[in-house]
Amino acid sequence: MKFKNQSIVFFITSVLMLTSFFSVQAQPDPLWVRYEGKEGPGKGRHIVFISAEEEYRSEESLPMMAKILSQRHGFTCTVLFSIDPETGTIDPNNQTNIPGMEHLQTADLLFMCMRFRELPDDQMKYFVDYLQSGKPIVALRTSTHAFLYSRDKENKYARYSFNSKIKNWAGGFGKKVLGETWVSHHGVHGSEGTRGLVNGLVSSHSILKGVKDIWGPTDVYTITGLNPNTNVLMYGQSSLGMTADAPLSYAKSIMPVAWTTSYKNEMGSTARIFATTLGASVDLLSEDLRRMLINASYWALEMEGQIPEKSNAETVGPYEPIMFGFDKFKKGVKPADYTLK
Repeated sequence: MKFKNQSIVFFITSVLMLTSFFSVQAQPDPLWVRYEGKEGPGKGRHIVFISAEEEYRSEESLPMMAKILSQRHGFTCTVLFSIDPETGTIDPNNQTNIPGMEHLQTADLLFMCMRFRELPDDQMKYFVDYLQSGKPIVALRTSTHAFLYSRDKENKYARYSFNSKIKNWAGGFGKKVLGETWVSHHGVHGSEGTRGLVNGLVSSHSILKGVKDIWGPTDVYTITGLNPNTNVLMYGQSSLGMTADAPLSYAKSIMPVAWTTSYKNEMGSTARIFATTLGASVDLLSEDLRRMLINASYWALEMEGQIPEKSNAETVGPYEPIMFGFDKFKKGVKPADYTLK
């Protein structure tokens, strides 16, 4: 009898173990990627990256920056993407789905590159809560026009739209929080690049430590009027060509391309903001641009005292980005494909 009972127990235990095993094996890949921070000044701090734009291949550049900040500087980094809900693959053209927005609840810094998103309430609420927390933001290129709530003008998040006319929110998230919304291309898109010119009046700013040479193939954006509390760190001059040695266009005025500002929210909290209109994946082949974004992350977190004279901006593994352009992203890529090997 004892043998029979033991056999039954063994059978049940085996079934439970197999069920558990196959249950674990059947779990879908996560719809984001997370890099645990190694030792470094950022140990214990969490940066959430949001890649959600169709043109400038931030689904390549933001994981690259997250790897640098986690492996070389100690920050734990979580990268969120626009995801096709049916396949679980990264789809920059999907403007209404960024899984994992709840990670913003534990974020110390938001590092974003977004364009014309229209998120559902259950995702957008985490973004709004983050703004209300008074925590900092590092924003790249198209983030000046991160949102477009076009289908429902009465949507409670309509004020974040880049073209908002709502009182006290004209210009939406870009103008209100970052300092400028989308205006136009100042350079010729696709045939003129941007040469970064450090503002000599603030050359000693901590974000500019070790930053000497920035050129990128994306064109200069038009800036019509930054907020009064803005500190321009770098201007951009159009280059007459798409190579770093192309001559500069002196017929065109220079425009701000990187600045700091602050945002005071409805709760009375004030957040540090760094914004740049540079930031395509191919722009980030520039080591000094990567370095400026690393320094900006330290500064945003009030860690400027720990910025070295020349921050380590070496990529973790190879970085071979695709040239910018609509619908040129690699199809079938999942967030798990960006995990560290």
